[in-house]
Amino acid sequence: MSGFVEKPEPIEVPGLVHLHTGKVRELYQNEAGDLVMVASDRTSAYDWVLPTEIPDKGRILTQLSLWWFDQLADLVPNHVLSTELPPGAPADWAGRTLLCKSLRMVPVECVARGYLTGSGLAEYNESRTVCGLALPEGLVDGSELPAPIFTPATKAEVGEHDENVPYEEVARRVGAETAAQLRQATLAVYSRARDIARDRGIILADTKFEFGYENDSLVLADEVLTPDSSRFWPADQWEPGRPQSSFDKQFVRDWLTSAESGWDRTGEQPPPPLPEEIVAATRAKYVEAYERLTGTPWS
Repeated sequence: MSGFVEKPEPIEVPGLVHLHTGKVRELYQNEAGDLVMVASDRTSAYDWVLPTEIPDKGRILTQLSLWWFDQLADLVPNHVLSTELPPGAPADWAGRTLLCKSLRMVPVECVARGYLTGSGLAEYNESRTVCGLALPEGLVDGSELPAPIFTPATKAEVGEHDENVPYEEVARRVGAETAAQLRQATLAVYSRARDIARDRGIILADTKFEFGYENDSLVLADEVLTPDSSRFWPADQWEPGRPQSSFDKQFVRDWLTSAESGWDRTGEQPPPPLPEEIVAATRAKYVEAYERLTGTPWS
């Protein structure tokens, strides 16, 4: 089983139509047809959206995305129109809300990998490939790849896994021209972000992007280069051959699979609430990622 432990009821705001409840974000549409994206403090692990929130998480994700959009503006346009609150929106939406262009979204998770780990490592160990791309012998968990690779995935519903697919499958689904644009943009954005993060003592191991079209122009959408969509590792602790420490919800994953949680990941029961110390440690990692990347104290 998987999905929401407790699915929230969307907040009603005059002039906005609620469109979708995601793992973290609520999506609305205003009367002009623009999208209003609100990042909650929800967190997910092992295909469950957990009952415990991480304070400030939605604001950190939103503000970090905005910072990255600015760093990438010369490479690819983005979907942000404004950060002003819609009239009648609750005060809690401040800092976590984006008014965005309504795009024709491409149904592909655009993943770039510069290092081998996660599902890429699992495939490599079986076939020496990732998404059908052949890689050299001798790589281990955390190895840097000879060059960044584009490893797309299909988008899944809440509670289900995205599925890695070969580039040829993306071309078949969305057309050769669109697939080529997605690959070029994904690798260009990853390379820029990798270099920026490296200058700040952080390794960007991999990340995923979402793109849409405004007329014929490819536009970067959703969140970008946050600890929810990327693997960030402290460079001074990088050691291939073992799992790396990271700036994300690893504290949550580790506790859920520990004896202390009492939760059977393979069973029928949803995961339990998180202890206060796990919430605090996870929040601290998100704050640290924001501060190290942007050079700005979180407040």
